Amino acid sequence: MAKTPLLLVPGLLCSPRLFAGQLAGLSAEADIVVPDWRKAPLSVWDTWDSAARWVLAQMPAQRFALAGLSLGGMLAVEIMQIAADRVDRLALLDTGMRSQNEGERAIRRANEGHFELVLGLQTSRFIPAYRLPDKPLVDEVMAMCGEIGVEIYKRQEELAAIRVDRRPDLPKIKCPTIVVCGRDDAATPLFLSEEMAAAIKGSELIVVEQCGHLVTMEKPAETNAILKKWLS
Repeated sequence: MAKTPLLLVPGLLCSPRLFAGQLAGLSAEADIVVPDWRKAPLSVWDTWDSAARWVLAQMPAQRFALAGLSLGGMLAVEIMQIAADRVDRLALLDTGMRSQNEGERAIRRANEGHFELVLGLQTSRFIPAYRLPDKPLVDEVMAMCGEIGVEIYKRQEELAAIRVDRRPDLPKIKCPTIVVCGRDDAATPLFLSEEMAAAIKGSELIVVEQCGHLVTMEKPAETNAILKKWLS
């Protein structure tokens, strides 16, 4: 049986480590492509359209399954604006489609120039407090964020600050779609996933218990089971 081409789009401060568990666990079902932000020119972050087109260009297959986490989920929906005919199925993981409010922009501006502080704050949003004693998980998340580094992070934050509200576009999505969220996601709370699932006709909302923002890293086996079912 031919494998399904699968594009996995990482989020803010996320390298391909984000999907290490999926690269290992889904290789029998899918030919997986994970874009690496370190290989993209910084200019791709000038607009949402340019970032989405760079991601799309990484995918050699004409038609494919598409999944994105957090910022990667937002980019997945941008891809749906320009190449919906190429996407067989869609998975939106720990993400949201609202634009940033002024309070969020102010917090991000206040942390400019303090990358170590940013890493600490992001870790507290990425990982639930009850998982912080899990040193291997925390070390892997910190290593992943460190790989991306300050320059890419700054450009990603600048892009996030100008994102438009994509909720009105969600009803246009017609392909089979799942919306997945950790119950304890502090970065993109569950209500954001609930409103996305309500807006996409026929979609399925899947809540992963005892899990925060990085479902692919915190619960790789459960995530793989969800994605295997989705791919089939």
